Amino acid sequence: MKINGNEIRPGNIINHKDGLWRAVKCQAVKPGKGGAFNQVELKDIRVGTKLNERFRASETVERVTLEQKEYQYLYGDGDLLTFMDNETYEQIEANRSMLLDEQAPFLTDGITVTIESHEGEVLGITLPEKMAFEIAEADPVVKGQTQSSSFKPAVLENGVKILVPPHIEAGTRVVVNTMDSTYVERAKD
Repeated sequence: MKINGNEIRPGNIINHKDGLWRAVKCQAVKPGKGGAFNQVELKDIRVGTKLNERFRASETVERVTLEQKEYQYLYGDGDLLTFMDNETYEQIEANRSMLLDEQAPFLTDGITVTIESHEGEVLGITLPEKMAFEIAEADPVVKGQTQSSSFKPAVLENGVKILVPPHIEAGTRVVVNTMDSTYVERAKD
């Protein structure tokens, strides 16, 4: 789909210079002299390199829509991850580098992930934003500190270190934000 250069927004995928680029930041600039333009920071989806470009309203770019589909994670073998389509039971493989670094420790067997692809090529893997885990290690509960706003260190069952409220103890299931490894709440299950 063709769009004008001033219509590019953060998160848009565009076909530019024979590659697929994700718009990271966009800023509309109207200089005192000359025409207005959209200053866009782009990140190559495949390689990860960044590029700053100016797009005028008169320029057109090709906006690309990625196909998003849910898959179940089966197993990892070195740098290759294997997923299964929940509808057709077909298996696909993707490189571990397609997974965001901050989400990699939360990849567990059987989890449902969203895979973004374009023309059959896997371009990204996204885990659920919030997941429940059991606390493997935590400092003991200290009486009278349940109302305190301080946090204490704890280790999840997958080895990730997070900060939890003082009343959380080992064996408790908690909900964790997978994007920044932060405690959200006590799990309700």
